[in-house]
Amino acid sequence: MSSNNKRAMLWVVLLAAAGTFALTMGTRQTMGLFLSPLNTSTGLGLGSISLAFAFGQLWWGLTQPFAGAVADRIGAGRVLLTGALLVALGTVITPYMTSTAGLIFAIGVLSAGGAGMAGPSVLMAATARLIPIEKRGMATGIVNAGGSFGQFLMAPLAAALIAGMGWASAMQVMGLLVLLCLPAAFVLKGNSLQSAPAGHQPVGTREAIRTALRNPGYLMLGAGFFVCGFHVAFLATHLPGVIASCGLPVQVGGWALAMIGLFNIVGSLSMGWAIGRWRMKSLLSLTYAVRAVAVLVFLLAPKTEAVVLVFAAVMGFTFLSTVPPTAGLVAKFFGTANMATLFGIVMLSHQVGGFLGAWLGGKVFEITGAYDWVWYIDIVLAVGAALINLPIREAKVVRMTRAVA
Repeated sequence: MSSNNKRAMLWVVLLAAAGTFALTMGTRQTMGLFLSPLNTSTGLGLGSISLAFAFGQLWWGLTQPFAGAVADRIGAGRVLLTGALLVALGTVITPYMTSTAGLIFAIGVLSAGGAGMAGPSVLMAATARLIPIEKRGMATGIVNAGGSFGQFLMAPLAAALIAGMGWASAMQVMGLLVLLCLPAAFVLKGNSLQSAPAGHQPVGTREAIRTALRNPGYLMLGAGFFVCGFHVAFLATHLPGVIASCGLPVQVGGWALAMIGLFNIVGSLSMGWAIGRWRMKSLLSLTYAVRAVAVLVFLLAPKTEAVVLVFAAVMGFTFLSTVPPTAGLVAKFFGTANMATLFGIVMLSHQVGGFLGAWLGGKVFEITGAYDWVWYIDIVLAVGAALINLPIREAKVVRMTRAVA
């Protein structure tokens, strides 16, 4: 294959993976716009509807290790195809749900589960198998940026559709848009057998998981990613409330979330570029340290609109820039044969942290009337994550294949 053809194939793979992440993540991230109309339509109350959304956060994480294991064995293409269809189905039927159980099934099980199947663990692993090793850093950065771009693009689209055709039809259109990523399932097809050297086959899923869980570097990586989930979910859920409690206009909260989404794209691409030049564990430590300093400065600074937007930009830059080096280290530790499974477990750790970040934010505010103690916890966790990544040995330590007799 000529160099031009290889370059074209590289971009086809990246477009397929980033486009899939943009459509599935973008659709999921617009669901908050439908919360109030759902409440008005069903009369269930915000607490019941929020339960469906919260369950979806946890289910998205729980789905990924299992989706990764299936992708490693039977191929990423089939998993991505199923995931996209489930996201579309769950989103299209949501307007017909009139009970809490129905909303949990449509939003929390079908949509979130489908998005987990077509999520980072499967997409990153599929990309890593199809991209030369020297280009993986930038490739994972581009795929990760796709999710942020989807949020940035589809949120205003959803708002315009709601205004133009009503919330129920708008939600169904958003679900159908996910089907645009179906061709990507063909581009990203393949399984772990493609990653094994000639004369070897991948070890079984259970053996791969046991081996990974005995590796200190993998455990430290997962612990750091737990902290990332705590940060991300707390900001995504409670930043508008933090801003409102500072006495600033509601519009500032919207602009702050937009800044996070925009600078997350910049951060993801920058991290992809940096991976080829510095140690991934050092980049992770630096990212968590920057978060700790940013939160501390924000707490001490006067709460003006300019301060809030600068803080949102800094946090946006670091928001999901941890994903490319985390995925890169999993691939470097164990290769790509079982990467979807092993990165899926790390993503589950991230979502458990996210569940706690979202839940504690509301609980602490309920008890104290302020978010200060959550910020203090946030700083301590960020410092801990910065330190726990430093001892990681950045080298391939385990071969996840065995010779065929």
